[in-house]
Amino acid sequence: MALKLGIPKGSLQDATIQLFARAGFNIYASARSYFPSIDDPEIECMLIRAQEMPRYVADGVLDAGLTGQDWIAEQSANGHGPVVPVADLVYAKQSLGRVRWVLAVPEDSAFQTPADLAGRTVATELVRATEAYFRRLGVDVDVEFSWGATEVKPPRLADAIVEVTETGSSLRANRLRIIDTVLESNTQLIANPAALEDAWRRTKIEGLALLLRAAIEAQGRVGVMLNVRRDDLGDVLALLPALQRPTISPLSDEAWVAVNTIIEKRTVRELIPRLKAARAQGIVEYPLNKIVM
Repeated sequence: MALKLGIPKGSLQDATIQLFARAGFNIYASARSYFPSIDDPEIECMLIRAQEMPRYVADGVLDAGLTGQDWIAEQSANGHGPVVPVADLVYAKQSLGRVRWVLAVPEDSAFQTPADLAGRTVATELVRATEAYFRRLGVDVDVEFSWGATEVKPPRLADAIVEVTETGSSLRANRLRIIDTVLESNTQLIANPAALEDAWRRTKIEGLALLLRAAIEAQGRVGVMLNVRRDDLGDVLALLPALQRPTISPLSDEAWVAVNTIIEKRTVRELIPRLKAARAQGIVEYPLNKIVM
């Protein structure tokens, strides 16, 4: 048996393959093949655009796949069958954050609010969700599908756009101004309902979700080990932020203990000198691949 798994092709592809590597799965993708190999004989991978992933998972072509909440909402609005969200995986092309679909207009335009666009044209790839957004606001606009390069369309080909962004840099580069957020999205592992009814596939999908979440939890964190005299332990513990609580273990010398904890990687350079000043010794920083909560 093999789990049929969809890997998002396009902007999320590299970030997804890197996430799987941290979770313990090596995926080897070729530019000439839509069927990457993976070092797990119980998984068969297929590259599918994130926009289409919910449809193929819902139809049973794939047992599970990774895609964004935005495309799940879009395909649901298009009338396709349901998929089951299994895990929230907050990562994107450039960061570990969520992405935003924003309503943007030319910098020098008179449009200040969504209501100002009544009767105007809005270009986007996310048509159904954009139409639902304007319906909620009671604003009548013409939403047209964009095949790409959406940022260049205002003001000649459209009055405004709804486009996805992580940092807003591409919009600023094209002299566009954000006037509202249509929706926020992050990557999700989704599954076909029938696949989850099969005991073997359900176990495989849930195990995969556990490892992917653990890899995300470990991102940006490191482990720190150190030795300290019991008399100085209070001063050291006061410096240590911990995932829950530091692990404290006795050493062969009863006057000393070992301390093990997990901290944010960005804090290490300030923390280690302070730990040394608090008379900690044998300080070791080590990388983390997974943190299972």
